[in-house]
Amino acid sequence: MGENTNDQNNISPWWKPGVEIFIQVSGWIVAPLVIALIAGKKLDVHYGTSPWIFLALAILGFLITCFGIVRIVRKYIKDMKDLADKK
Repeated sequence: MGENTNDQNNISPWWKPGVEIFIQVSGWIVAPLVIALIAGKKLDVHYGTSPWIFLALAILGFLITCFGIVRIVRKYIKDMKDLADKK
């Protein structure tokens, strides 16, 4: 009975990789953009440069988001190829 329990614990659910990549991509979409937009708005109010810092940080946040998503997708594709090669 102990052997079956160990085997069942080592098997991960079929949906786990999909949820992991969803969370990672969502984090890369939300975090840089929200931080950039909040910081840009506050800096524009502080320096009176409306909307220039806001736009510059929005563009920077978008570029960081794109970089992060591409990095995650490349890693995921590599992992999938490695998994297919093992089978």
